[in-house]
Amino acid sequence: METFLEFEKPIQNILEQMEKLKEVSAQGEVDVTATLKDLERKLAETRAQIYSQLTPWERVQVSRHPDRPYTLKYIDHLSDGTFVELHGDRTVKDDKAMVGGFGLLNGQSVMFIGQQKGINTKMRQYRNFGMANPEGYRKALRLMKLAEKFGKPVVTLIDTPGAFPGLEAEERGQGEAIARNLYEMVQLRVPVICVIIGEGASGGALGIGVGDKVLMLENTWYSVISPESCSSILWRSWDFKEQAAKALRLTATDMLANGLIDGIIKEPAGGAHADVDGACALVKAEVRKQLDKLRKVAPEKLVERRIKKFCEMGVVLEDKPVKKGTAKAKA
Repeated sequence: METFLEFEKPIQNILEQMEKLKEVSAQGEVDVTATLKDLERKLAETRAQIYSQLTPWERVQVSRHPDRPYTLKYIDHLSDGTFVELHGDRTVKDDKAMVGGFGLLNGQSVMFIGQQKGINTKMRQYRNFGMANPEGYRKALRLMKLAEKFGKPVVTLIDTPGAFPGLEAEERGQGEAIARNLYEMVQLRVPVICVIIGEGASGGALGIGVGDKVLMLENTWYSVISPESCSSILWRSWDFKEQAAKALRLTATDMLANGLIDGIIKEPAGGAHADVDGACALVKAEVRKQLDKLRKVAPEKLVERRIKKFCEMGVVLEDKPVKKGTAKAKA
């Protein structure tokens, strides 16, 4: 059964009308072909209109849509079903919120890594809702270093509400694990492509988000904090989450304008959840294109460009001391 967001109600109404007409047609009582074509045209127009003017908060809602494809779905399409999952961080345990392994993309081995949320209530609990513990990030790093050892590119798929904030995670070094990944990823001597496919929240996303190319799907978000958490901190209430989402400038368009990502992957009409196979095909095409370019770059150049790219993000202003006797000092 499809799930519809509040602003998708007009789409839901049209789909319900189409379903009723199909039932009538199945009973053979009346020819509804012309009416169905009109409704299909109206559906396409309505989807295009709604999704062309989404607010930042509505994009956050789309990124969390329960019917949206998750990491393992994308990996299955990217690897054409050849994915072999690898487990464990060789220290504590196998974190189910972080998945990774080798697969074939266009006939060549690629290391795929990403957060997996789970497709139903039971699986979401099993996957800890996509919130990885330190061992998840250490598993991710182990797999990245394995890929580097054999000269294989790395593709990370980011979709997390954040790293797991529990006391036990902090006791096992959550901050250090994420920081270590940032330090190591920037120095990997193989191509690294990061794709934000849903939520890109805080250090939980950044822990596998340092790459030669960082891409975002059209209806995703990437920020140091979620709109709800930002609202609760600033206003002591979640009621201002829409205002917070706008102020955070967390959409793909904002991220690209600020130079924090390298590109935006368009989604099918109505979002990735409306056409899962179409969304996966678009991601696969873009990843293949970027990998073809990066494979031609020497390892030393990859590292050099990656370090330069992330060091140039942001602006630092320093006040220079004013010498005595100058006009500015006298003023």
